[in-house]
Amino acid sequence: MGLMGVRQKTRRHLGRPGAALALAPLLLVPGALAAAPPPQPPPQLTSSGVDAAVGKLDGIVRDGMRRTGVPGVAVAVVYKDRVAYLKGFGVRHEGQSASIDPDTVFELASLSKPLASTVVAGSVGDKIGWDDPVAPHLPGFALRDPWVTRQVTVADLFAHRSGLPDHAGDLLEDLGYDRAYILNHLRYEPLAPFRAAYAYTNYGPTAAGQAVADAKGTTWEKLAEDTLYKPAGMTSTSSRFADYEAAKNRADLHVQAADGTWRAAYVRDADAQAPAGGASSSARDMSRWLRLQLANGELDGRQIIPAEQLEHTHIPAIVSAPPPAPAGRAGFYGLGWNVGYDTLGRLRLSHSGAFALGANTNVTMLPGEDLGIVVLTNGKPLGLPDAIAQSFFDTAEHGKPTADWLDLIGKVYAQEEAAGRSPTDYTDPPANAAAARPDATYTGTYANSYYGPLTVSASGGELTMRLGPKPTTFRLTHYAGDTFSFRTVGENAVGLSGVTFKGNRDGRATRVTVEAFDENGLGTFTRE
Repeated sequence: MGLMGVRQKTRRHLGRPGAALALAPLLLVPGALAAAPPPQPPPQLTSSGVDAAVGKLDGIVRDGMRRTGVPGVAVAVVYKDRVAYLKGFGVRHEGQSASIDPDTVFELASLSKPLASTVVAGSVGDKIGWDDPVAPHLPGFALRDPWVTRQVTVADLFAHRSGLPDHAGDLLEDLGYDRAYILNHLRYEPLAPFRAAYAYTNYGPTAAGQAVADAKGTTWEKLAEDTLYKPAGMTSTSSRFADYEAAKNRADLHVQAADGTWRAAYVRDADAQAPAGGASSSARDMSRWLRLQLANGELDGRQIIPAEQLEHTHIPAIVSAPPPAPAGRAGFYGLGWNVGYDTLGRLRLSHSGAFALGANTNVTMLPGEDLGIVVLTNGKPLGLPDAIAQSFFDTAEHGKPTADWLDLIGKVYAQEEAAGRSPTDYTDPPANAAAARPDATYTGTYANSYYGPLTVSASGGELTMRLGPKPTTFRLTHYAGDTFSFRTVGENAVGLSGVTFKGNRDGRATRVTVEAFDENGLGTFTRE
């Protein structure tokens, strides 16, 4: 994807992206520097090629649905400020007849991030800017290092370069903690080198979005509505879960059972991380946002978002994927966007969204071609939206997909899903496993500054642990010695995980470590 040259700030003419640059003839003077190359190469796609790809989209989508079984899909394509394709497929709820259409509302998951950076691009100014520290605007916010706390900016948090570890704060959300609690407890997370390490988070962008909203004297949900959704005519779009839940034309989340059938089993309220993952929208509304993005913040003759601020979100802010080989291309992250460059040097902007509880989405744009696609689905992450988008762009350029993208991308999603599972098979205890000690050894309350108190109780010969604000109760099943297992729940569930009691004071354990909560060394609770 190559290194990117610094793009000019005066860009109105650059960016009806896809339009050829009009350059004045150059007068070459001995000793004078040559003019800088254009920010984008000339468009490579033809209208006939794009039209042909649009004509094949029905087949691409239906084939992907047949192979995966995903119940519902909605797709929007924008080309040269025109909605070239807008269609829904399948059903809103498996086993029911209500069909998906262009106005069906889907949960966007992390496709919320480029929406959020659009909102912030329309909000920065005299109250707060991209490069302003968030701490003065966010009471109670701190990171582990006081210097980083003072320095970390809105842009740092949107670019995942604050030093916070991967998905910091997500497990607190699974336990039911709200946004305020989670943001106030990021201070316990270990930090990687500031602005030198990339790690994807939801609560980094959420902290940034909340800081901007606080600086503007409003809520994030109202800021998003007033800055983007209403001015852009995105009437079905919201950053409130209640609005999604109340929508009559709503796509429910679906997961796949062990026998391969699909069922609507879960509800995902992502209000705690609304800027990063809590938006919902329809394909029709997202087509309006695509038009705005590809037209530098302009829509239907109105400048909704300042062009220069929107452009800032598209510039690489950190290397997110180093090149795999000397001749390979690095991947970058901007402000709410994956930023890359293809073999022709064209800018490619994309983002996917994935709720393990049943949603998968994708947006991909080639601004230099004035072309973009949004794919929304109501099934667990299998890579279908990414594959549809990649197959569409391949077909526009080459007449057909250059690879089996569903197979390739599906394997990546499967690897990511498997990566979080415990290496221990808790369904198969060792043959010579030591017996557990008496229940009284384990019962009681254990403290943890990050997760809050954990209480172990015994009743009817069964041990349980409770934690979180609700609280959530987990049944403990003996594995071996002082180790038990429990079944994880929520968006970040990883199957069975271990709970190991340690220490001995007057016949009672003094601490307990919860394996699923200990990736960053925060999962040990100490008896009170």
